[in-house]
Amino acid sequence: MPVPVPPPLSRRPSRPHQPMRPAWLCRSCAAPWPCAPARLDLAFAYRGNSVTLALYLTASMQQAMDDTYRLGGDPDFAALHARFLGWLSLARRDPPRDRPPRDPPGARPR
Repeated sequence: MPVPVPPPLSRRPSRPHQPMRPAWLCRSCAAPWPCAPARLDLAFAYRGNSVTLALYLTASMQQAMDDTYRLGGDPDFAALHARFLGWLSLARRDPPRDRPPRDPPGARPR
């Protein structure tokens, strides 16, 4: 009986990069969640809604802190903030514009 050959990586269905609680590791790649692929997925899913994304990630960070306490640990607040929210400013940057920057308010005309 022939052994089935798995399809090439590009054809394999990708597993979603979701958090595995209470450890808050990625179910797909086992990296601390949100991992890099999860960040890309989240930035795409919430494009144009950066405030909603920030609220979702803040709630997730709170749940991660609660899970850490429940497991008897002491959460590192700075590390959790960097992990859950520190990357948001990169996700909401506007694309570069082709026009020159405007003069600041109150500046003298040239």
